Amino acid sequence: MNQEITPAQIRSKGIRALVEALGPVGMARFLQQFDIGSGDYTEERERWLSGITLDDALREIKRRRERMDEENAQGARQI
Repeated sequence: MNQEITPAQIRSKGIRALVEALGPVGMARFLQQFDIGSGDYTEERERWLSGITLDDALREIKRRRERMDEENAQGARQI
């Protein structure tokens, strides 16, 4: 590759290559994976999880699994 290529040209060629390989929607989905987002995840996570114990989390997981099992059983009976 020519070392004189500008960052803008690299981006343009890269976008074209992604569109050719993945199509426009696939290109967009691929690029979304590299979005750095915003905010402070560590701070937000601490806020979300403050006061929640491991036992609380495990109890909620069990409750949700049981609910999903019931819904799946109901769906199977309807078939």
